[in-house]
Amino acid sequence: MRLTLLNLNFGVKMSVNIVVPPLGESVTEATIAKWHKKEGEFINVDELLVEIETDKVTLEVNAPASGTIGEIKSKEGDLVKVGQLLGTMSEGNSKAAAQPTQAEAPKSAPQSIALSPAYSSDKILSPAANKLAAEKGVDVNQITGSGKDGRITKEDVLFPQQAEAITSGSGDNSNREVRVKMTRLRKTIAQRLKESQNTAAILTTFNEVDMSEAFRIRKLYQEKFQEKHGIKLGFMSFFVKACVAVLKEIPAVNGSIEGDDIIYKNYYDIGVAVGTEQGLVVPVLRDADKLSFAGVEKGIASLGKKARDGKLSMQDMMGGTFSITNGGTYGSLLSTPIINPPQSGILGMHNIVQRPVAVNGNVEIRPMMYVALSYDHRIIDGKEAVTFLVKIKELVENPEKLLFDI
Repeated sequence: MRLTLLNLNFGVKMSVNIVVPPLGESVTEATIAKWHKKEGEFINVDELLVEIETDKVTLEVNAPASGTIGEIKSKEGDLVKVGQLLGTMSEGNSKAAAQPTQAEAPKSAPQSIALSPAYSSDKILSPAANKLAAEKGVDVNQITGSGKDGRITKEDVLFPQQAEAITSGSGDNSNREVRVKMTRLRKTIAQRLKESQNTAAILTTFNEVDMSEAFRIRKLYQEKFQEKHGIKLGFMSFFVKACVAVLKEIPAVNGSIEGDDIIYKNYYDIGVAVGTEQGLVVPVLRDADKLSFAGVEKGIASLGKKARDGKLSMQDMMGGTFSITNGGTYGSLLSTPIINPPQSGILGMHNIVQRPVAVNGNVEIRPMMYVALSYDHRIIDGKEAVTFLVKIKELVENPEKLLFDI
């Protein structure tokens, strides 16, 4: 998500304050993830200035004007609040105004030099690594060089910005462990998953789905579907449409507990789990009951791209009533997914495998998928959960029922 700073305080020197912008409803604080500019560097208007990470998403903050970065008051990893001053910049439309903070190294610099006395080490660093270590204040004594003869490279220095080597005191293991500081998103994921296990009475029921008919229809109409809608017909749309149909029949699975009350929701916002480099996120497909197969596929593709590009907004993540996760994309055969609170159910899809099954007294090879429904037993009875999954199976195995709403 991109945000543009708005707090402009023009003085004699045309100074601009860099502040934490509004982060979304009920979100008051964030963590500085990465500065893309240093003090003294020139930046163009709307160029990416800093990334800040909330509990759910990483937000990109762009420069409100062209100018030179002045003082940076909040460093990477600092916790900041909405409206807090991050730094200052001087507005100007010429790069000539920017004064370099450090002279460029001469082209004839040697390929490796001894570490500066401040580090009290006999280790050898490349020039780029030495410069970066000094700028970042990295203790190179904790770094094992990956270059020739143990030389520390720039990449070796970059890693400790997020991973701090630790000494275990157990001889050979001292250089084989690293301590990685959890990102704000990873910490939130951990807290919410543990909260789900501690709060909900989670139980999982299983079934298997014969995907033969879904494969047949997908193959039969794929070309025309793609020509008309500009997107491929996948299996997710079959399951999303099936879930919506069954959620209408069994409303408890679409409900949630709030205090002593049960909230039954007459809208169907389906969370779709997406794995990213930062962790698992669950953006929400709004009003899935009103979407066609093409609408579902386009919506999921759009949310997936935004998730992988780090462009999800807070609005994209809020308010789901039921979730679907597809471990099959990673080859998972079977799993017990964890509920995304305050929701009461989550459907787990898995890998499609050609297996021998009994069909009308004969053994046939069919494309089979195991499916799992994890549910909160406080609100959903076993009968409802099992019935839900059986109906999902019936609809996906007979897609014409989805097409004709029967």
